[in-house]
Amino acid sequence: MMTLALTKALLLILPAVLLALLVLPARPWRLPVAIPAGVVLAFAASHALPSGILAYVVSFAIMGSVYALLSLGLNVQWGYTGHLNFGVAGFFAIGAFTSALMTVEAPTGVAAQYTQMAFGLDLPFLVGVATAALVSALLAFLVAIPVLRLRLDFLAIATIGLAEIIRLIFQNERWLANGPQPLRGIPQPLHCLVQSQGCEWLPTWAMALFEPLSARDYPLIYLVIITLFVAVLYLLVERACRSPWGRMLRAIRDEESSAAMNGKPVTAVRIQSFVVGAVVMGIAGALYAHYVVTIDYSHFHALFATFLVWVMLMLGGSGNNRGAVVGGFIVWGVWSGTAFLANAIEPLLALIADDLPRRAAYFRWLLVALLLAAIVLFRPQGLIREEKRVSRYLGE
Repeated sequence: MMTLALTKALLLILPAVLLALLVLPARPWRLPVAIPAGVVLAFAASHALPSGILAYVVSFAIMGSVYALLSLGLNVQWGYTGHLNFGVAGFFAIGAFTSALMTVEAPTGVAAQYTQMAFGLDLPFLVGVATAALVSALLAFLVAIPVLRLRLDFLAIATIGLAEIIRLIFQNERWLANGPQPLRGIPQPLHCLVQSQGCEWLPTWAMALFEPLSARDYPLIYLVIITLFVAVLYLLVERACRSPWGRMLRAIRDEESSAAMNGKPVTAVRIQSFVVGAVVMGIAGALYAHYVVTIDYSHFHALFATFLVWVMLMLGGSGNNRGAVVGGFIVWGVWSGTAFLANAIEPLLALIADDLPRRAAYFRWLLVALLLAAIVLFRPQGLIREEKRVSRYLGE
């Protein structure tokens, strides 16, 4: 029988290997080094870390992955094409609510009086994620046609308005997704692995592997799921941005008039990049919804789902997909760490004024704002600067 520590270590191998690939420099020896390093890190974490600390690390990695996807989608729009999209929260919300409505079972009887929704189809997880991506793409396409005719500050204002319209619709229209009340009971994929009866479709040897896990260990399974999504989406976006299509995005961003004079379909390509970025954001929203199980409109405030994402992209490196992912994890780490700092300084604030401890949470935003100012002043290109040569056929 598998021990609990061994099962946890096996589940942590894939996230640990991908973390090593993310940290190590892009050299031919990166993969041969990342695999053993990831295995060692996974076994060390599962055996050395207390269960509470390991649970916190796993939760941090899941939320960091969600924000890494949001930053990756924004990088396609801003980093490669120059779209000043301040409506990230809108596509994040669309993805979350769409996947939730597709996978939640519609309430009946007395429960229907407390939870209202336009529909609840009780479909599989992957269908919900795919539908979230499709709806996000459709909304982005419809919005891009009029909005992308604007430039810079006007484009920013329009996308902010779009995100607020989406948030207020979900807040006020209770028939759609329970309005101001939380939408609960969003199913979690492969949750049967941590239940006593197991998954009936699994072979016996696989059920023995997951037998030591309990319900509180489910985030480990979800970490593997979301890690696979991050890896696949990163590879797809990276491949697209290194293709002729990606080079055309950069040409339109830097010299739109010259690109048009050379026969490039500028308008069509701008719409395509906006749609691709929105699809990644919609998938991030779907993955977030299935992790937190309960969502409402307050989860998609512009400060949390737009401002933080811009700081992540600026820190990691605009125009670099690896930098976008790295920035997502680093800034989420800063944001999470400031929560402990805000609690630690409450006694000091109480010595200054009695009402200041109640405002300690606002210091988190102050520190993030200072971080953004430092990025702009001292490292405007981000931690990982944009590559000038993106084709792998041109050499180094």
